Amino acid sequence: MIVGDDRLPLIMALSPGQAGDAAWGRTLIERHGCQSGRPQLVADRAYEGRATRRCAAEHGWELVAPPHPNRHAARQRPLDRVASRARNLVERFFCRLKRFRGVHIRYHKLDVVYLGIIHLACTHIMTR
Repeated sequence: MIVGDDRLPLIMALSPGQAGDAAWGRTLIERHGCQSGRPQLVADRAYEGRATRRCAAEHGWELVAPPHPNRHAARQRPLDRVASRARNLVERFFCRLKRFRGVHIRYHKLDVVYLGIIHLACTHIMTR
């Protein structure tokens, strides 16, 4: 999910449980489209790889992600610590989203129904 703040989801997609997050993150970046003015895309360290950085740069984003611990110290990029603190916006949004029992427990196993419940919960969050 890409969010604007803790109450504004911009774009989302369901991924398979066994899939890695970085590939789906790149898909969301591509779906969201190009940005003007080079805004910052603040992400978790799972999205710190070269492919994600390249995809973000192609679409006009400046990726801010902490270095992955497995990356060699000489290859680590500097981290903008002030901008990196904004990662909690996504966490706060998911905390709000999981207050809805149907989202948290996932009673409905069909992806279409579950995604509909998420959309309904997002609408409720945005209008409050």
